[in-house]
Amino acid sequence: MVSEGAQRLHRTWREVLTTGLAGGLEVAVGVLALLAVYAETGSHLLAGLAFSIGFIALLLARSELFTEGFLVPVTAVAARRASVGQLAKLWSGTLVANLAGGWILMWIAVHALPELGATAIGSSATFLDAPLDLQSACLAFLAGSSITLMTRMQQGAHTEGGKIVAALAGAFVLAGLVLFHSILDSLIVFGGIHAGGAFGYGDWLAWFWYTTLLNVAGGLLVVTALRLVRSKELLEQERADAATEG
Repeated sequence: MVSEGAQRLHRTWREVLTTGLAGGLEVAVGVLALLAVYAETGSHLLAGLAFSIGFIALLLARSELFTEGFLVPVTAVAARRASVGQLAKLWSGTLVANLAGGWILMWIAVHALPELGATAIGSSATFLDAPLDLQSACLAFLAGSSITLMTRMQQGAHTEGGKIVAALAGAFVLAGLVLFHSILDSLIVFGGIHAGGAFGYGDWLAWFWYTTLLNVAGGLLVVTALRLVRSKELLEQERADAATEG
């Protein structure tokens, strides 16, 4: 985990942005599947399973999703194999690139499949009309912890099949239960904006800022912190090795 995290954190800006852009495009494909299934069935649970296409694409294409960076890269920083500044570069670059890639594909999708635009508009209300209260905070916190748990499960899987099962499980919980996820749900809102919904980017930002912060908190506090405490001795050894190599 430390080795993989260090490799990701030592990427150049070009690598961070292009990998994040690809990740945004791939997640948007999952969003298309989600909207199509929800439009036909009205079931969030089935739509969540359809969204797993996006997570599977990320896994097999080795792209980067912002919320998948709360465990492996953080572990590399804790082991002193990379810096906090490099983590900030990965997070910020990936976040912006994910949103940009998703925005582009959702614009294309809404114009190619206008019937999905109405579904995106209706679904957007779930997020944009939600007040910043305890329920919204918990939905965003759960989203961050759930996707970080998915990342942990994929790290523990020894086969591609096991990692795909983890992606299916993560998508089912995240999208099937309509948790507040900064990237997934932003792309739904972008689709609604492109389709002419009666809301704009200001409404999206009012929801996005606290969702992003609570996604980070959920991932770091529930999954990553426990993992670091459990692996204290291994981390200390990694730090000693890093100091020796330095």
